[in-house]
Amino acid sequence: MSKEGLFEEFNTISAKAWKQQIQFDLKGADYNKNLVWESPEGISVKPFYHADDFESRNIAKIDQVPKLYIAQNIFASSGKKANEKALDVLNRGADCLIFTIPSQDIKVDALLQNIDLSKSPIYFEMQFLSYDYIKQIRDYVAHKNATIYLNIDIIGNLALTGNWFQNMDKDHEILTRILEGDLTSSGVNTLSIDVSLYQNAGANQVQQLAYALAHASEYLNFMIDNNIKPTSKVTFKVAVDTNYFFEIAKLRALRLLWKTLAMKYGIDTDCNILATPTLRNKTLYDHHVNMLRTTTECMSAILGGANTICNLPYDGVFHKDNEFSERIARNQLLIIKEESHFKKVNNPADGSYYIESLTAQIADKALKLFKNIEVGGGFLKQLKAHNIQKKIRESALKEQNQFNKNEKVLVGSNKYMNELDRMKGDMELYPFLKTKPRKTLLEPIVTKRLAEELEKKRLQLE
Repeated sequence: MSKEGLFEEFNTISAKAWKQQIQFDLKGADYNKNLVWESPEGISVKPFYHADDFESRNIAKIDQVPKLYIAQNIFASSGKKANEKALDVLNRGADCLIFTIPSQDIKVDALLQNIDLSKSPIYFEMQFLSYDYIKQIRDYVAHKNATIYLNIDIIGNLALTGNWFQNMDKDHEILTRILEGDLTSSGVNTLSIDVSLYQNAGANQVQQLAYALAHASEYLNFMIDNNIKPTSKVTFKVAVDTNYFFEIAKLRALRLLWKTLAMKYGIDTDCNILATPTLRNKTLYDHHVNMLRTTTECMSAILGGANTICNLPYDGVFHKDNEFSERIARNQLLIIKEESHFKKVNNPADGSYYIESLTAQIADKALKLFKNIEVGGGFLKQLKAHNIQKKIRESALKEQNQFNKNEKVLVGSNKYMNELDRMKGDMELYPFLKTKPRKTLLEPIVTKRLAEELEKKRLQLE
């Protein structure tokens, strides 16, 4: 049956006509006051969206959502045990691995033994900075058709810990040696921008993207200043919240903003987005609700166009790594990808006027904030002056006050609590912010969950 001309009998209704009808139905009530609301970032949300809204605007399009990889994070305290776990999770549905490497004592060949590197991208999260260790990785993966992400981020380490790995000059010297090495020919991608730190500390979406751009700009300027060819691909590690449509738009805006920035430096490649659910809204009590939160967050990440997603175990706040919760986290992604058919639709968010509007507004505001940071001397200078930390604290405090007043609801924590829920005897990990006085060059950006103070009080009453 041909669908051609199926709707020709219906007249096209303009956005103006729709608004007039709504205003008529409001019977004199103010349209903007009653139906248009504004997010904490200053994003205006209208009651309806229409093609007319976009006729006069040239909104950049995301042509294609990349292939999705399901990642498993593995802490490599032992190369052999980490390798055994890696082979197991690859057989259970993961197709990408993230190795957290605490020490240079972990041998690369033991870690990657029997892993088909041509099929499974590997991310390295090294808790140290070493050219020799990276050379080990490069030598091992050479001629193996591997895709390797080193996730090197010396500025991110400074923001997180308040210190360089060694000192500023030494860190940049090692980074220069790494960037000058012929890594791309071995399938190795070097740089990473840890945007998740800003989200988990309480930054709003506009701040996250602006800081991501300014953070990346520091590396690009460093390469230009040292006559190093700008790296072909940068990884953005992003944390995703439960604000469903806004988070879809955030990831889409990030990809568009990177293209804008990269174009200025003569880079013609897309960025790589590694997404994970946020820690900020995860809870100790009624922790099974965390599965619902991570499900919607992973869906936003997929629809927003993340390359790789690593889910969080629902009990990760208070339990050590365990097979059951890791399998549940992995299966959540498999169900979304395979049984919900997300992988069968290319760029499903494209064409949604609402998401296009959110994407454009978030990108515009983030670009303005990024330009202000650059005028102020750049990200590193603003970080050393504690201006970045101050802005994130202000945003985090605003969100915390909303939670404390029950305006921001976390089910099971500040609303619909199970008074019989007991957690004191089930904690294997300390679930709260740890404060350890130490000397730092600058104030670190501190991550903290919203429900922490409330949970402490509940634990005292058990």
